[in-house]
Amino acid sequence: MDEAFIVNLSDAPALSHSRRATIVTPEPEDAPWPDTGVNVQIMQPGQPNGRYHSEPVQEDFLVLHGECIVILEGEERPMRQWDFLHCPAGVEHIFVGAGDGPCAVLMIGSRRRDEAHYPVSDVAAKYDASVERVTDEPAEAYADWRQEPWRRIASPWPLP
Repeated sequence: MDEAFIVNLSDAPALSHSRRATIVTPEPEDAPWPDTGVNVQIMQPGQPNGRYHSEPVQEDFLVLHGECIVILEGEERPMRQWDFLHCPAGVEHIFVGAGDGPCAVLMIGSRRRDEAHYPVSDVAAKYDASVERVTDEPAEAYADWRQEPWRRIASPWPLP
């Protein structure tokens, strides 16, 4: 059953992976939210948060700390603290850490875990964020990254 709660990001669970962003999520692991996904993803310079993709639902993003590049419809665009990005359904995108230190982005989207499109992107490939061939299967898009498991870590929040 869903109940209201408050959690500080410094107390929230975090997962780390060497090839992509660290994810901090306030969502209870044993009771995932059915409608909305919310997390903060922390990227180091040059590190993508995932594979270049689009989803059939809108997503919204707010840079909380540092700088990043968003690859949006094949174009690199810089973002910095407090910049907000609204992506309507179908907009291709991915984030890559930039600047001199970590970048944290609040990510909010409708919950459709297995509905995404992963196009090939030469721009995203510069950051190891593109698939080699077009797919709609997350397992295929992330197959090479899944060889290394996620690691549970202490929340890195707040960032320095």
